[in-house]
Order: sequence, then C-alpha cells, then structure tokens
Amino acid sequence: MAKKNSAAKGSEGPRSINNRRAAYEYELLDRYEAGIALAGSEVKSIWQGNVTMTDAYCDVRENELWIVNLDIQPYEHSSHFQPERRRDRKLLLHRREIDTIHRKSKEKGLTIVPTRIYFKNGRVKAEIALARGKRSYDKREQIADRETKRELERARSERF
Repeated sequence: MAKKNSAAKGSEGPRSINNRRAAYEYELLDRYEAGIALAGSEVKSIWQGNVTMTDAYCDVRENELWIVNLDIQPYEHSSHFQPERRRDRKLLLHRREIDTIHRKSKEKGLTIVPTRIYFKNGRVKAEIALARGKRSYDKREQIADRETKRELERARSERF
C-alpha cells in the first residue's frame, strides 16, 4: 500500500469556510445544501480559502435563490477575466425547496443566511439556513454559558 505524499495532502483545499457571525447573530433553524453557479477562477479562489461571508445573505428573486454580498477575492493567477468580487451568485436548488424556503421566510419573518461553503465531490456547495435574529439578551446568555463551560473545563483540567 502506497503512502500519501505531503504534496497531495496540501492540495486538498479548505475543509469548509464557516460564517461564524451568522451563528452569533441568528438562531439557525432549517438548513439546506445548495450548489453555487461560479466562474472557474472563483472556484480556484474558494479552494484557496479566499472567501468572506460576514455580510452575505440570500434573496429569492423571480423564483430563483441568489446569494448576495458574498466576497470572493480574485484568483491571483487568473489571466484576463476577473468576475466582480461581490456580485450576486445564483444558488442551485430544486423548485420545491426554493418555494418552501421562500414561503417560510415570508410567513414567519425569517432570514435566509449562508452558514458554510465547502467542497463535495469536487463541486462547491453552500449550506444555507433559515434563521431568526437573536436579541441582545440572547447573545449575553450565550456568552455567559460559554464562559461557565470554559471555567468548568479549566477546573477539571487542573484537578487531573
């Protein structure tokens, strides 16, 4: 059995690019997996991990789902075609899924937020979630819970 060399291991690309801000700002409810329509140089840039998702959100226009304000830095080795950094990109979902997402977002006052971008079988996928905005006291509770868990872990590690 042959061993994998370090060059092949380094070319795996990022495991996933997460939108940590979304988990802090929103209570994430239903999650969906969608493909993204991209240009070739954008795929290479995502492979290098050059994506910022902090201001990104999703919008339904004319029965199509679009991701808005996703910042993909230009691929540095691209020759002459450089797509716009923050252009709107189409998300690829089945019509039924788009209809249910749109209906839920309108009925319950939810937002559609991208939470993660990753590679699956050589294709770029986006995980989107229906989300409800957190209030400031919810955020404070979450921070307090996290701090107590850290203190408990710290106390356990000092004992042993």
